Amino acid sequence: MPDNLKKTVQTGAGLVVRALEAQGVTHVFGVPGAKIDAVFDALVDSKIKTVVCRHEQNAAFIAGGIGRMTGKAGVAIATSGPGVSNLTTGLATANSEGDPVVALGGAVATQEALKQIHQTMDAVSILKPVTKYSVTVGAPDQVTEVMANAFRAAESGRPGAAYVNLPKDVQAAPCTHDPLLLPAFSGLGPADTSAIREAARLINAADNPVVLLGMLASRPANAEALQSFLTKSNLAVVGTFQSAGAVGAHLFDNFGGRVGQLANQPADRLLDSSDLVIAVGYDPVEYWPPEWNANTKRKIIHIDVLPADLENCYQPYVELTGDIAQTLDVLTQKISRPAKAALSASLLEAIIIERNRLAEESTKRGGSPIHPLRLVHELKQFLSSDVTVCLDMGSFHLWIARHLYSFRPRQVLISNGQQTLGVALPWGIAGAIVRPSEKVLSISGAGGFLYSAMELETAVRLKANLVHMVWIDGTYDMVATQEKLKYGRSSGTSFGPIDYIKYAEAFGATGLMINTPDQVAPVMRKAFETSGPVIVGVHVDYRDNHQLFEMIRGDSIH
Repeated sequence: MPDNLKKTVQTGAGLVVRALEAQGVTHVFGVPGAKIDAVFDALVDSKIKTVVCRHEQNAAFIAGGIGRMTGKAGVAIATSGPGVSNLTTGLATANSEGDPVVALGGAVATQEALKQIHQTMDAVSILKPVTKYSVTVGAPDQVTEVMANAFRAAESGRPGAAYVNLPKDVQAAPCTHDPLLLPAFSGLGPADTSAIREAARLINAADNPVVLLGMLASRPANAEALQSFLTKSNLAVVGTFQSAGAVGAHLFDNFGGRVGQLANQPADRLLDSSDLVIAVGYDPVEYWPPEWNANTKRKIIHIDVLPADLENCYQPYVELTGDIAQTLDVLTQKISRPAKAALSASLLEAIIIERNRLAEESTKRGGSPIHPLRLVHELKQFLSSDVTVCLDMGSFHLWIARHLYSFRPRQVLISNGQQTLGVALPWGIAGAIVRPSEKVLSISGAGGFLYSAMELETAVRLKANLVHMVWIDGTYDMVATQEKLKYGRSSGTSFGPIDYIKYAEAFGATGLMINTPDQVAPVMRKAFETSGPVIVGVHVDYRDNHQLFEMIRGDSIH
């Protein structure tokens, strides 16, 4: 076929790209290969920007970050075999965290799928357990249907990951269809009227009700409705790590703090005291129910887009299943509580005193390496409303998740579902793309940094204005600390040093080091004023990390 005619015949690959455009996709992230190169070729003629990554896992992380910040599915793309299998961790993370992602993977031709040939793999079966939707496009006529349903699955209900497997022959075949559009008017309404009425009755009658916020509470529309609900009800509230930013600054005195991983926080005391828990947008993966709700008979009101997964320690008495914001709006109208519960008020007063004392003590933490609380205190000076913060996983993440507050939904991105190492820098790249007029700060520990550090080249290529901070101690400290508490010693947790300045410069980025507490502010100020990616290293004093895992109820580390 002559070259000038090839471009006039729409192929499956071309229709895939048109479907992406119809969904409003502006960027795709991935690594090319022979089984997906037809889609990469079609992307050249589209308005979509193709961002080549240095590892498919990180492409999925970036797509997940975009999904969390925008509510629209980010898109990752990989070739067959190891390209697709490399997506697995990124898609599992997005699915656990409630981040909408659509991943596209190349595959051998349909007639070769059952043969043991180069890069053949049952990708759909591999990815089905870690996605909401995982299918192969079996024929050209299915392209538009599968693409539309993949985006619908990723973005609806509790968002998550979808995977589309694209055989090589389907990509090359002629296809006459147009992209399918999702319904212009759709979605859930408020929960059942009688269930809302019963929930209001329970809230009005309870002696000490407490609100537990989860990931979906931090969606902007839900967070807006939540402010009215909390203002009207004057209830005490705690939140999981992923709910960061859901509570406005004007309600900070009602906020007991964040809970997660272990029940050893002041907010856990507040949650323990409740005779009624109102869980909003909460999923058990964020904070395991046996940690906070074991051996209790109190009632639970579950407000979410999906019914609860019933388990021994999480059995809601009332389920308000529907659009969270609309449900809260209706429920708010039926709340009649004259004042804050006395027990909650007393505990919140103690928490505020404790919070202020800790902040004062943090300013006095001197010396090098630098104590985590001093670092958190200094970082608070930079956390204005125009800074997006992306956290990796590790001991440092617990210090920040517990003590660095935010009052803007999805301003601070925290992982606690799969607790995946390496998410911070890719999320930071996503932040620089989605919020180009803002400052972006991503933070990792020394252990997590090298899981995705190769994407520094991607950040440099994109001229992304982001600062990535590495808290350095030379170990996988979270693992080491827990091993010492269990066995009296650590195993397999130490590694060698890195020259972070030279590493940054080798990629064309800027490298800076913080050596003393007094240097935190000026070095960070310089980093934010520098164009392009900046790596900031700081050696951290983790001697108090055992406190992160000490229990308040005599439970054991697990």
